[in-house]
Amino acid sequence: YRTRGAILEKTIDSVLKQSYPDWELCIADDCSRSPAVDAILDRYSASDARVKVVRLAENGGISSASNAALAMATGEFIAFLDHDDELPQDALFHVVDAVNRNPDADVVYSDEDHIDDDGLRSDPFFKPDWSPDLILGENYICHLLVLRTSLCRELGGFRSQTDLSQDMDIVLRASLRTRQILHIPRILYHWRTDVYTGDRASDAHRQRALETSRRVVEDYLKAK
Repeated sequence: YRTRGAILEKTIDSVLKQSYPDWELCIADDCSRSPAVDAILDRYSASDARVKVVRLAENGGISSASNAALAMATGEFIAFLDHDDELPQDALFHVVDAVNRNPDADVVYSDEDHIDDDGLRSDPFFKPDWSPDLILGENYICHLLVLRTSLCRELGGFRSQTDLSQDMDIVLRASLRTRQILHIPRILYHWRTDVYTGDRASDAHRQRALETSRRVVEDYLKAK
């Protein structure tokens, strides 16, 4: 949604540069109404058929946009990429290699780090394997998150009432249905650190995130 042009291009370019070529990039523009964003999306989708774009008529939030992108996906697995982050060149290769070696895996996640506007990487996060206890206290899985497409659709995709905690919500709901949750001990995701200011860090924003995360955990425990 109204992503800064240079950042959006870096995000898309990080997918185009993947060493594993059999991907599709499903982009949902959450009613940006931005000529700059439109021009970038039109240019990339015209130059590479693997880049697919849908424009939403109303701004529905992250879950709504994610579901719109999910509806376009045709692959066996989906990987979630925020509009301002980047993938290292070998990210999808290692995901495909992992699922080929572990055919029962329905949920896959990797380690991650941070990246700034200058490309400087910092704060590597080396995660533990799946822990049903730790996940209730923090969404340590976060990025790179990969789900079997059929499972994600069986779960009904993302729930708008859990926005700001939607990733944790879908991981918890998937954990009740999955055969295997697989951790790839490699940094396969660069999370941009210096994009948002103001409202994103506001007290109201943090309070909303706390409320939705509490709801996510409560719903999970009721369903368990």
